[in-house]
Parts: sequence; C-alpha cells; structure tokens
Amino acid sequence: MPRDADIAESLEAVRRRITAAAQRAGRDPASITLVAVSKTFGDDHIRAAVNAGQRAFGENRVQEAAPKIDALASLGLEWHLIGHLQSNKAKKAAASFAWIESIDSRELLSKIDAAAAEHGTSPRVLVQVDLAREATKHGAVAAEISDIVKAALDARAVRLEGLMIVPPFPDHAEDSRPWFRQLREMRDALVAGGAPAARLSQLSMGMSHDYEVAIEEGATMVRVGTAIFGRR
Repeated sequence: MPRDADIAESLEAVRRRITAAAQRAGRDPASITLVAVSKTFGDDHIRAAVNAGQRAFGENRVQEAAPKIDALASLGLEWHLIGHLQSNKAKKAAASFAWIESIDSRELLSKIDAAAAEHGTSPRVLVQVDLAREATKHGAVAAEISDIVKAALDARAVRLEGLMIVPPFPDHAEDSRPWFRQLREMRDALVAGGAPAARLSQLSMGMSHDYEVAIEEGATMVRVGTAIFGRR
C-alpha cells in the first residue's frame, strides 16, 4: 500500500520543478498539464494522487487501464492513453480515454475516428512522432506527419490537439533537448504551412528524467510516473 503522504510530497516536488522550469522559459506554469503515469500501479496509488489534487493520468495499455477507469469512474478523472495502440483495441480506447496521445498512422486514426463516432465520444488525439527511428519505439516518421495531420483535421469525431514524442532515453536530461526542439519546430512548420494553430497547440514531451528540459523547449504536457509513484 502506498503512503499517501509520500505520493503527495512527490507530486508537490514535481509541481515545484514544473513551475521553476516554466519561469525560466518565461512561460505560465498553468499552461502545462502534468499527466501522472499510473501504468503498473493500482487504484490505491491513483487515489492517493487524486487526494493530492491530481486529475490527469496516463496509461500504456487499454487492457490494464480499463478496470482502473471503471473502478474510479465516480472521480471524474482525465485518462490519457500514452502507449502504442493496436488497431484491434481502437473501439475500447475510443470509448474509454479522453486523450489518445499515440496516433501513429492514418489507418489507426481512421479506426479511432470511426469507433468514436459509433460510441458518441470525441477523444482528443496527438500524433506520435518518431524522429530517432528507434526500432523499439513507435510513432510516425517525419515524412508521414503532414498527411496524418491533414486526415485528423478532417476527422468526424476525434479532435486533433497536437504532437507527442518519446525520444531516446538520455544519459543526461540535456541530451533530450534536440529532440524536443525538433518536435516544436515541426509543429511550427505545420502551422506555417497552413495547419490551424489551435489544432496543434499541444506538445506532449518529457518524462521523469527530462521533463524540465521539455518545458523549456515548449512542452504543454509532461508525462511523469517514477518521480511521483516511485520505481515500478
């Protein structure tokens, strides 16, 4: 069982660091959403975070998240799917998550959009970008992003909100900076090319080991698990 005080203390420490990073970058800390990554942790950990004021939670797998979402439905939490989504899980994901951050193909986007229309939901989506071309990571390559963004803008039910990245795990937080900067520049180029800025306002980037650098480079969402809940 987690000690609620430990999770509350860890959350407060993360929030302080978010505020400091935002201030260094001349940004409003309120413009940054903290997504507490609760994958592999149970309902008791999530409830402890909720008691400390946390509302947004990230999960990697639909099948792991589903019982948590059901059990905690009365709390009105905001659930983010941040892991790779297999197309055969599209229907369940569209019905369960407010945010799907891992759209990496037009095919997956189409299935999510159709499922959302069928369920009467309107999940917000981010296009996951793979800049480093790591064999173990998912995401659309740079040449595919424009087409996926165009398709998302034309979708019936889902709403495009921005881009997401999981860069190579760094030896030092600063090693992630070039990847975060490239994602921001890609977003800016899409807007300069005619994509509505309001539909690409979110940049989900940065985790426990590098979220401060991500904020300095323009992150509007950071996905933090270990720094809040401890090691898995």
